[in-house]
Amino acid sequence: MKHNVDGSINRLKERLVAKGYAQTHDIDYEETFAPVAKMTTLRTLIALAATKGWHLHQMDVKNAFLQGELEEEVYMIQPPGFECDHPNVVCRLKKPLYSLKQAPHVWHSKITQYLHQIRFRVSKSDTSLYIRNESDRPIVIILYVDDLVIGGKDLTEI
Repeated sequence: MKHNVDGSINRLKERLVAKGYAQTHDIDYEETFAPVAKMTTLRTLIALAATKGWHLHQMDVKNAFLQGELEEEVYMIQPPGFECDHPNVVCRLKKPLYSLKQAPHVWHSKITQYLHQIRFRVSKSDTSLYIRNESDRPIVIILYVDDLVIGGKDLTEI
């Protein structure tokens, strides 16, 4: 439950979570790695924004892990409350649910593919730093799991 300041209920929120702790390496998943930005990279972007008068924006990608597609065959038991004539049937997942070990990696691959399509290149010094430097309107994106910090000179470009 999400509450308002006065204690009243603002909204109810649920998330379907798989039992990722039951996954076995090389059977249910292979890769789990997803880069996380270095603090020095974030500090450098903040300093750059302050000295050059850049705009900085932070955003959280809602349901980020659901954006990718699972490569492995992953199954889970039916969630409580799921109405089905076959109670012993399992669900095959097509999307990486939260708590699956490969979910952050799948999300990172998806966002990286998209950023490359819109002409960003990844930094050699920090694999969570993406740069697009076209004409005189550079844009920098720092990826931290499902959060992004976006900086640049031109607010419209951001």
